[in-house]
Amino acid sequence: MLNEKKTDSFNDQMTTELEKLNRRSSLLMGLLVVAVVLTFSFCVGFGSLKIGLDELIKIIFRFGDYDPVLSEIVWDIRFPRTIGALLGGAALAVAGIMLQVFFRNPIVEPFVLGISSGAVLCVALVMLGGISLGFGAVSPMGLFLAALLGSSVVMVVVLMFATRVKDVVSLLVIGLMMGYICSAVTSVLQSFAEKEALQGFVVWTLGSFSGFTWASVRIIVALCIPIFGSLVLLVKPLNAFSMGEEYAMSMGVNIKRFRIFLVAITSILAAVVTAFAGPVGFIGLAVPHLARLLFKTADNKILVPGSILMGAIVTACCDLISRTILAPVELPISAVTAFIGAPIVIYLIMKRRTSL
Repeated sequence: MLNEKKTDSFNDQMTTELEKLNRRSSLLMGLLVVAVVLTFSFCVGFGSLKIGLDELIKIIFRFGDYDPVLSEIVWDIRFPRTIGALLGGAALAVAGIMLQVFFRNPIVEPFVLGISSGAVLCVALVMLGGISLGFGAVSPMGLFLAALLGSSVVMVVVLMFATRVKDVVSLLVIGLMMGYICSAVTSVLQSFAEKEALQGFVVWTLGSFSGFTWASVRIIVALCIPIFGSLVLLVKPLNAFSMGEEYAMSMGVNIKRFRIFLVAITSILAAVVTAFAGPVGFIGLAVPHLARLLFKTADNKILVPGSILMGAIVTACCDLISRTILAPVELPISAVTAFIGAPIVIYLIMKRRTSL
């Protein structure tokens, strides 16, 4: 009887703790949703040219007298750029947390499989090698197709290896080697490139959301939103996989199918962001850890949507900083994200120095 009472008391205590955690997580998730809305409004209203709240409301809802020039800035420049930054950050962050769970490594990011390097290589072929992909000159659409092609080719190669290798460490090494090969070819192209072309290519590699248009937004929405919805299917396998591959198999997870599905999703998310904004670093690495620190849980049912929201907020804020802090000069967004990501990496290395 005494043991049964102790067991019941322990179960009640655990239930209470879970309820507290769920309430706290729900509250934080609600606050993050509000923060996304506020971040969107703030990024649209602020820039090198500030737009008042009353003017912004008139422009958005199209009533009253408003400046047509400001309306064009809001609708044709800031709206697509902000939406691109929000969705791009969300994509990189959720890809990062999935890869960190998959590889059971806290310093893995979406580009670890060589996806970014493949995109950069194909863009280098267009900008430095003179390959036009059917376009008369270098154009935004040509760069997008090149980046998407390079990302997709590397993704397919990695997926082919994913069906053969027996462990995630081997897959990680293969991805790194693919990245090194692509980077080596890109370096050779840079060595023979003309000065003007090389300068434009280097600027692209620094990353920026300034090139987003409504056409770009439609593409990234069509790709990212369905993937975000499909992540519901991955939450339970991710939780099981975080306990080890053998435990996941005992829970009925098809390891090979799960591995291919996860690599495909993370590759597509990283590819579409790289195609439009260039290689944006540190978001996929830093934001998942910020989510863990905020929610104080390892449950991916909470961390996945939390990372999506936090990735959107952090990336949009970094984009705002990059275009306003030294206006009219725009900083590369990768430089801004590095100031956030690098200290987090250092902190993790110092905190986990015995296990990394």
